[in-house]
Amino acid sequence: MARFWKSANHNGREGSAQMKTVRIGSGAGFWGDTPSAPAQLVRQGGVDYLVFDYLAEVTMSLLSRARGRSPDLGYATDFVDPVMKDILVDVIKNDIKVISNAGGVNPEACRDALLVLAAEAGHDINVAVIKGDDLLPRLGELADVDKREMFSGESFPEDIQSLNAYLGGRPIANALDGGAQIVITGKCADSAVVLGPLMHEFGWKDDDYDLLAAGSLAGHIIECGAQATGGNFTDWQLSSAGWHNIGFPFVDFTADGTFTVSKPEGTGGLVSTATVGEQMLYELGDPAHYILPDVVCDFRQVSLEQTGPDAVRVAGAKGLGATTTYKVNATHKDGYRATALFMIGGIDAKAKGDAVADAILNRTRHLFREKNLGDYRDTDTEILGAEATYGAHARAHATREVMVKIAVHHEKREALEIFAREIAPAVTGMAPGVTGIFGGRPRVSPVVRLHSFLIEKSLVPSIVDMGDQSTGIPAHIPSKTLQAADPLSSISTDEELRENVPSVPVRLVKLAYARSGDKGDSANIGVIAREAEFLPVLRTELTSSTVAAYFAHVLEGKVTRYELPGINAFNFMLEGALGGGGVASLRMDPQAKAFAQMLLDIELPVPEKLALSHDLT
Repeated sequence: MARFWKSANHNGREGSAQMKTVRIGSGAGFWGDTPSAPAQLVRQGGVDYLVFDYLAEVTMSLLSRARGRSPDLGYATDFVDPVMKDILVDVIKNDIKVISNAGGVNPEACRDALLVLAAEAGHDINVAVIKGDDLLPRLGELADVDKREMFSGESFPEDIQSLNAYLGGRPIANALDGGAQIVITGKCADSAVVLGPLMHEFGWKDDDYDLLAAGSLAGHIIECGAQATGGNFTDWQLSSAGWHNIGFPFVDFTADGTFTVSKPEGTGGLVSTATVGEQMLYELGDPAHYILPDVVCDFRQVSLEQTGPDAVRVAGAKGLGATTTYKVNATHKDGYRATALFMIGGIDAKAKGDAVADAILNRTRHLFREKNLGDYRDTDTEILGAEATYGAHARAHATREVMVKIAVHHEKREALEIFAREIAPAVTGMAPGVTGIFGGRPRVSPVVRLHSFLIEKSLVPSIVDMGDQSTGIPAHIPSKTLQAADPLSSISTDEELRENVPSVPVRLVKLAYARSGDKGDSANIGVIAREAEFLPVLRTELTSSTVAAYFAHVLEGKVTRYELPGINAFNFMLEGALGGGGVASLRMDPQAKAFAQMLLDIELPVPEKLALSHDLT
């Protein structure tokens, strides 16, 4: 059995470079992940490195506002207490290195809080801080940079809340080269917290592109924590019994650029080619041109091999070179939003929900006109329990119990305070059965919108601060142009279907696994054939136009399909499918979390012979 279990003496750092194995575990997939995961990996996982990914795009805006309230804030405070407070002694005793982007917009404050924690425990540790990503203090200096939105072409907005470049793994590697035990970064690519240690351990150069792509893929697979180990998995029944103690992932990485994904022994969940494959496709764009700060990756020919229980070997990532630019994300205020949520029970529940929502919106619009406040910028009503998110595919129209969600967007807070006051009167003045106003009066909050653009790397040097030393790290500017991705060999569609042989309808869930995620205002849905024999059917029937028609009720742009032959998969990009995406969206699913589950219910025509041979009917 090809497992790579390691004892606490971290033998992965011993022996020849060829035999060397480095184990890196993911302690958090987002700010708010379970604080039990880091302790599990430190005490049961035998990790050499423990990494944390905390920073979603909008999180930067929230942290920026926190720093404005206090110079001691602006970082992910949970990282210090309870997380590091719980594991610091074990981390030091076992010589585990920690890398985290918990620094947010104030990595120095995060470092200082960590040093205080260590001193109180009687320990002296080397903590490095990576700076340079925060461009907000340099906004005036960058006045001549073209900051038009890279997708829409919109002009750079006013009232910027945060402005951060996505840095890569090189400054993290340099900090480790300098003896750092803990590295705190601001904004960096999610996968960079894994790539940096690998660059340090194996001595990779900035133009070792195939290796950088492999390291980035390892980071991509474990960056979302338990999503690689049975969480958010299509066949959830296979892992659900262990969710209460789900294992968090680690990778055992070797010098040749291959790695094995696993989890601590005795923990719940599941590591299989399907769970790893789903996570590989999560939030992926073009798999032949996946752009990261250090490398542009081609993941189409990646292979996954089950080498033992809860162990999957990954190989085949290819690097095409690097760009001369970093991606920069700005967040800015764009009016205000509020969301009301309440239940309606009884006969004709959905119809009553629609009528009440319409009445509330009409009443408040009338009140707005009286005060010269203008109309809503956007509204979104969903009758939850009646499959509102399915659009024309909804089946539950006769339900007798629904939740009514009314989300609204307005330029002025005053208008939405009026909206918030007009929800409770529906209990006595509208349809019978209105009850359970969730959370009381709706809260009015700012809308935070994302604006992305590219900036030349030469304008964004990074800095490593450790102790009283501050070292500038110039960005890698590639000397060669990007290599073009190799064209895929000709792949045929299902000729049997073209010949009109007898077919039967089969739900996609019987043919494939699927995982969906968000890319700004766009959604991606990755689909993996359960059997190689199903691939021609998927290629023929699950087309871009099929998916576009299925999601027509939310789609504002086009759908593009990409293929990943290495894992018998497709990746669909649905442009403009999330109503603005993130907190700018008024929808219940602003991050496409349920899109794959919805698509898995679509029926496709499958040749009867194939369906019968695999018991699909």
